[in-house]
Amino acid sequence: MARKEAPISDVRIIGIFAHVDAGKTTTSEAILYHTGRIHRAGDIDEGSTQLDWMDQERERGITIMSAATACHWRDHRINLIDTPGHIDFTAEVVRSIRVIDGAVMVLCGVGGVEPQTESVWNLANREKLARLIYINKLDRVGADFGRVVDEVRERLTVRATPLQLPLGAEDTFRGVIDLLSEQALIWHGAEDSYRVESVPPDMVEAVHTAREALIDRICETDDLLLMQRLEGELPDLGALKAALRSATITGEIVPVLCGVSKRRIGIPLLLDAVVDYLPSPQDVEVTTGARPGDEQTVLERPSTFDAPFCASAFKIMVDPYVGHLTWVRVISGKLNAGESIYNSRTGEVERVGRIYRMHADRREQAEWMGASDVVALVGMKSAMTGDTLCDPGDPIILESFEFPEPVIAVALAPASNGERDKLQSAVRRLCDEDPTLLWKVASDTGELIVSGMGELHLEIAVERLRREFGLTPKVSLPQVSYRETVRRPSQVTTTYRKQSGGHGHFARVELRVEPLEDGGNGVVFENETTGASLPREFIRPVEMGVRRTLEEGVIAGYPVTNIKVTLVDGSYHEVDSSAMDFEIVGSMAVKEAIRKAMPALMEPIMDLDINVPEEHLGGVVADVGRRRGLMHDLRIRGHYRTIDGEVPLAEARGYATDLRSLTQGRGTFSLAFKRYEVLPEEIAQVIIEANRERVAQRVVA
Repeated sequence: MARKEAPISDVRIIGIFAHVDAGKTTTSEAILYHTGRIHRAGDIDEGSTQLDWMDQERERGITIMSAATACHWRDHRINLIDTPGHIDFTAEVVRSIRVIDGAVMVLCGVGGVEPQTESVWNLANREKLARLIYINKLDRVGADFGRVVDEVRERLTVRATPLQLPLGAEDTFRGVIDLLSEQALIWHGAEDSYRVESVPPDMVEAVHTAREALIDRICETDDLLLMQRLEGELPDLGALKAALRSATITGEIVPVLCGVSKRRIGIPLLLDAVVDYLPSPQDVEVTTGARPGDEQTVLERPSTFDAPFCASAFKIMVDPYVGHLTWVRVISGKLNAGESIYNSRTGEVERVGRIYRMHADRREQAEWMGASDVVALVGMKSAMTGDTLCDPGDPIILESFEFPEPVIAVALAPASNGERDKLQSAVRRLCDEDPTLLWKVASDTGELIVSGMGELHLEIAVERLRREFGLTPKVSLPQVSYRETVRRPSQVTTTYRKQSGGHGHFARVELRVEPLEDGGNGVVFENETTGASLPREFIRPVEMGVRRTLEEGVIAGYPVTNIKVTLVDGSYHEVDSSAMDFEIVGSMAVKEAIRKAMPALMEPIMDLDINVPEEHLGGVVADVGRRRGLMHDLRIRGHYRTIDGEVPLAEARGYATDLRSLTQGRGTFSLAFKRYEVLPEEIAQVIIEANRERVAQRVVA
């Protein structure tokens, strides 16, 4: 396919985001159909979607991996990234949201604002993204445009401003009324195009009121238009649209549109809004970074071909035909295939073998890439998600990505000893692709542990091992990823001394451990010693010993977090002390200090969102209570009730089956990690004892 060029000012790089089942992929398919990128819109129910190309995606009817493509509308190029809606695949959302300039948030006309909607919205706030809201599925029973807009204003942003009103409701929905033009756009039957008609008489008053509110809202963002409005003048349509574009880009207004993606109602208007109101790469803030090794030097990379080359790697995958693919958003500059680029993280210079413009899993080879492109590269073997790839002569490093920690794990065992290395290699490749999928070999048991964001996440990973690598590992039941912490300060002095002929071994340290203030996460290590008491070359080994031990755990084999470790003092021997001695004593000391600091186990607490028919509400609420859960809010959505609460992850395993049983298959739920919380003592003791027995059995074996 010949590449259609568009100036950077006519490029839109957008992401499509939504909660599960809001119609995100169907919307993306309808966009590709209307822009002529595909000739038949795929159907999730038929498993024929273009963007959900994996077998698991088509079988399950969900998006698992983000997919990128490009299409053209009104001579503008739209780079589109379709992302998963399930919270287990949040890594795909995090890395996609970092490389786009604008977002389309798809909401279900029945479900409204759902948990993943809020999560993505908060991520978009952090990146200061311009957004459109598209309310889908307005032909479904229980759909209510006005109620969903109210929910958006209450739970997401008061700046939500409808540009349209739905024409009809539920099974009578047939089009939209554009408020700025005061026209009814109606789809008849199965037609892809709409007819422009007059506003129905019974809606004239409602349309007039909504239009006046829209114009007032736009004029509030522009001093000149506001003055005209106050003087009784009606600004012309072009001026209103220009002001609306500026207000959308700055976030002062979030336009709201509506439609039915499966019937492709409203999609041309959504495309018009993307072109008219979302920013080009040149409309957003200039990308800034630092000089590698000199964080104080701030560098800018404007979105032009003339600037030094800079790209952000946001996705790694292994293609069965071309091998290692690195997906990048090109921030600035221009580069030809065959030229070399610098990886700011590794310090390596690598040659770009080939450049591909992607359409889901299909590739179109290109000779070059430039600012505003979203492409995949062959040849970047050292690149990882979040790496900055840039001009070797003018290096820069951009802000790294932050991903949530996994909360659940399984142990994998090879079907035979001959597959052990192959299994570990395959797991490593999957984890390279997905930053929220982590692996390790347990030091006490030798098991291969794979951790992820949820049961579905791990289930998909194991299924990929079977399908893509031909492996059938034995899989343990999912295990909760607990954490260890301390509840009070303690301070110890520990000595490591050993004499076995020749040079001996000697190291002494004084360590203090304490909980992090304000419940902070992770591990903080500080050094208060002076060079006189302990030479600098021994400080780093102490920290290495401390961190290694904290990763392996002290009381139950789980990583220690929310802790501050301070090296207060130490002493050494001129002849007998070595770096290894101080690494050993650091490990010994932190174990001793933690045991004196009221150690505790912490468990992941999950946000729980449940939708159930009214008649099953009592049984579901009682069941949440039995699981040590709490209910915070109850909302009414037609015949359904939505429960907002929280529950320990350990009590929510297998909940999908139980909820189906309680609601005759009509209830749905979602879980999202919220925080870690100290586990009740009696439950913690059971887990600690079980861990000791497991280790003991492994040692005996």
